[in-house]
Amino acid sequence: MTYDYNTQRKRMALPEYGRNVQKMVDHIKTIQDPEERNRAARTIIQIMGNLNPQIKDSGDFRHKLWDHLAIIADFNLDIESPFTMPERSKLVEKPKQIPYRQGDIRYLHYGRIVEMMIDAAAKMEDSEEKVYLINLIVNQMKKSYVTWNRSQVSDEVILGDLKLLSGGRIKIPEGIKILEVRELVPPVKKKPQQGRPHGKMPNKPFNKRKGHIRH
Repeated sequence: MTYDYNTQRKRMALPEYGRNVQKMVDHIKTIQDPEERNRAARTIIQIMGNLNPQIKDSGDFRHKLWDHLAIIADFNLDIESPFTMPERSKLVEKPKQIPYRQGDIRYLHYGRIVEMMIDAAAKMEDSEEKVYLINLIVNQMKKSYVTWNRSQVSDEVILGDLKLLSGGRIKIPEGIKILEVRELVPPVKKKPQQGRPHGKMPNKPFNKRKGHIRH
């Protein structure tokens, strides 16, 4: 007896469409009549759309279906597509690496964005908007600190780091409100214990049956 295992079959380019779609695409490659081959391709596109309905949420879903058909056919399918067929080289091309500077960040737990915000606040003229921005920066610094270190931190440490990062250009406004840690970082919820609790089981009430009461 010969068994047909998935490990012995041809690898599917897009497994989400299933083995039957892969077989249909392989079959239309063998159709000699161009008109019949194009008609079969349009039928497969409809089947693929029904098998992958979530793709219809995107505006160019039909374009994606034809691209997927080309991928399943290993880019070897002579049909009249309403869209330009994708190139294999474009799909396997690695994305360009985004440069990210981090060597000159003084405190990694605060991050570069906080340093940029501090620099922007230092350049602002005294105003309510500047006070508001400084208040946001201080609370964000405290939130980043406790998230990174998982420990308590005094407000004096945060204000000292702000003065250091700003190079003394930012003066702490009077009446600045620094939130408590519990207000900045929500507590971690404990997962409920599953299974039957250990210990004695609660006593169940004993129901006497009628007719069995002894006088």
